[in-house]
Amino acid sequence: MDKAQILQRLPYTSPFLFVDRLVHINANGVVGKYTFRDDLPFYKGHFKDFPLTPGALLTECCAQIGVVCLGIYLFSEEIASKAAIALTKTEMEFLLPVLPGETVTVASEKVYFRFQKLKCKVKMTNALDQVVCKGEISGMLIPSEREK
Repeated sequence: MDKAQILQRLPYTSPFLFVDRLVHINANGVVGKYTFRDDLPFYKGHFKDFPLTPGALLTECCAQIGVVCLGIYLFSEEIASKAAIALTKTEMEFLLPVLPGETVTVASEKVYFRFQKLKCKVKMTNALDQVVCKGEISGMLIPSEREK
């Protein structure tokens, strides 16, 4: 499965899609990019005088690129088209803010993939290659209603 096919299979759309492109993907990890556009609505209230990207959305960006995209790649095409990848655990450390308009890079390294569960080490960096946040995220395959 190529990068374009993986992006087409993502179960998200705007305004909750946090993947612009995949730079690299193989069985051991993935690298992708996303730009937090300055017109995104949450910046109006987080924070009102100094807009910052919420940590929950930084985590979501890491999860979408680092676990969901990699999970789609690792699961067979037949399984991936009939299921979703659900987040099961996150442990993140936030080191720097992400401001409106910034482009971030997420690099994910597979820790393990077994019993339909994927665990990855993730790291988000900014344009200066500074680590914004890092941690571990796990997800698992959830069959669709028609597969139960």
